[in-house]
Amino acid sequence: MSTAANSINSFYQTLSKVFAPVTALYLRAFNYNKYIAGIGFAAFITLGLFFLMVALISLGDGSIPEDNSRKLGDVIMPDRDIDTLFDDVDKPEEPEEQPEDIAQPELDLAPLTGVDVSLPKPKADFAAGGSFFRDGEYIPLFKVTPIYPRRAQERGIMGYAVVAFTITETGTVENAVPLEGFCGDPTNPETVFRPCSIFNSAASRAAAKLKYKPKIVDGKAVRVDDVPHKFTFILEDS
Repeated sequence: MSTAANSINSFYQTLSKVFAPVTALYLRAFNYNKYIAGIGFAAFITLGLFFLMVALISLGDGSIPEDNSRKLGDVIMPDRDIDTLFDDVDKPEEPEEQPEDIAQPELDLAPLTGVDVSLPKPKADFAAGGSFFRDGEYIPLFKVTPIYPRRAQERGIMGYAVVAFTITETGTVENAVPLEGFCGDPTNPETVFRPCSIFNSAASRAAAKLKYKPKIVDGKAVRVDDVPHKFTFILEDS
């Protein structure tokens, strides 16, 4: 421990001897003018740092290993002439001249005398009334299944309803009105039906959706009033 302490003391003494003139000069300048002393001290520190950086850079350059690798020069390909396989290419031969238009043969188109070459004109035989439509009665195009009334379905009631309506010229249904309704089992021949109206509304709504081929009279579609239609309501579970 004493050896280390002696070494440190000797180092501090050496520094004090080296910087003693500089310190004395700075104190004189500070006593004379503190601004001049501060500027001089800053310039001294800056100059010292500059020389320190130069020394460090010079020492660092020596530690960088030199690059001894070989560098390849730029490769330049010489110009070469490309030989073609065919120097002279034969041009295609010009097509032969087209032959002149062949003259059409002249035909003798003089009308024949004494021969009737006219075609008979068809005669249309129209039926009375001046129309292609045949007279006939109205024909149903498709059947509509009515919606079973919920109240009748919950009570297990079956039956039927008869509705009257008008078939228009276009085959649609208008003015559907219920005529009568009866409750009973339509599948049982011995059933005694009793009058009821539980199926009338469902039958009228179903009748309004029916579609017919209209009735034709003298080739024209006509309205037909008071057309009856029966809707039967049967429970499948019964």
